[in-house]
Amino acid sequence: MKYYSFTDQPFNNPDEFFMLEALKEAQLALEADEIPVGAIIVSKGKIIGKGHNLTQRLNDVTAHAEMQAFTAAANYIGAKYLADCTLYVTLEPCVMCAGAAFWTQISRIVFGAPDPQRGFLKHSKSILHPKTELIGNILEVECSKIVKQFFLEKRKKS
Repeated sequence: MKYYSFTDQPFNNPDEFFMLEALKEAQLALEADEIPVGAIIVSKGKIIGKGHNLTQRLNDVTAHAEMQAFTAAANYIGAKYLADCTLYVTLEPCVMCAGAAFWTQISRIVFGAPDPQRGFLKHSKSILHPKTELIGNILEVECSKIVKQFFLEKRKKS
């Protein structure tokens, strides 16, 4: 797996740069006919974990992009806690993924598009670890467009 570092890139806003990387993961999910959500985890300006939805491929309702990225990052650093790391995810995490983020003790979560139907903010921000910083709506238009287009195509086929 190839990892990229923000410090190697000519970019002004690291949150936008890394959200674009998460969108690349969402595109991989789309190409696999999965709900197009992508996630990456960054530590010290370097991507240390990636993931996209694999629920259909793995026949596993827990195989969300965030869960894949948590596992990859934990394996990369050789530890279960992701303090001093940032999760970038194209869609607001669900309650399950927010709960998992709590247990990882991740420092920041940056999401692209809100998810008013399934997102955890509908329930409570307190699902997150108290030290986790939350930032939303980074590249919201781009992140919501890929999901909306996916479901539009699904409705056309049915």
